[in-house]
Amino acid sequence: MTLRFDINLSILFTELPLLERPAAARAAGFTAAEFWWPFGTEAVPSDKDVDAFLAALDNAGVSLVGLNFLDDLSVGSRGLVSVPEHAGRFRDSVDVAVGIAERTGCRNLNALYGNRIEGRVEHQRDVVLENLEAATAAASRIGATVLLEALNAIESPAYPITSTAAALAEIDRVAAATGATNLAFLCDLYHLARMEEDLFETIAAHADRFGHVQIADIPARGEPDSGALDFSALFKALTEAGYTAESGRGWVGLEYKPSTGITTDSFEWMEPLS
Repeated sequence: MTLRFDINLSILFTELPLLERPAAARAAGFTAAEFWWPFGTEAVPSDKDVDAFLAALDNAGVSLVGLNFLDDLSVGSRGLVSVPEHAGRFRDSVDVAVGIAERTGCRNLNALYGNRIEGRVEHQRDVVLENLEAATAAASRIGATVLLEALNAIESPAYPITSTAAALAEIDRVAAATGATNLAFLCDLYHLARMEEDLFETIAAHADRFGHVQIADIPARGEPDSGALDFSALFKALTEAGYTAESGRGWVGLEYKPSTGITTDSFEWMEPLS
């Protein structure tokens, strides 16, 4: 197996305070983690809060492999990249996220697109170009990649990017307009499966454009083997398509909700992989 598994500590070990989760992840055998924006709605957290976040990772011996820019998920948003009123907040968070990435070695920074605003879609498309030009330029200074993700329309009906094709088209549009070369697709197999996309066709056709992969089972977003997806076959498809540690990628983020509600009970599916 040439995949590498990291744990999303914004959705797992939520029974613990955020700064205690890296140690819990390490005790469970994980050496790498990812987070949504870990500072609530603050675009510019205090130096004390940033240092505490970094210390929690360092003290636990857990590396950071993925981080969202400011996403406002805690207040029901789905990102700020396309939201004109929050362009300043988004760009402030870019500086913070890139600073954290530089200090930790994290090289995947996720830019959630934001919800559609009726009557202002074209304006939003222009704002996306401005915001992602700034984000990719900042990320490029440390060799990082900016990711764009598709979500499912069932849970996020106002989110405009709900398929691989839509995400790749937007990546291509931004790249053509800005010249950015460090944009990639965050392939979340859960969201794509909820949209009834053929995951095997997507992997075979587009794995070379994956910057990161995230997983959860359908329909309840539980751990693998709690629902309908065949993860053994999907992992095989990813490696056969070249999404591997050897390629410099190969990270698969566990972004699920434990079916029992207890994180430590949700790792049995990993035993055959060890």
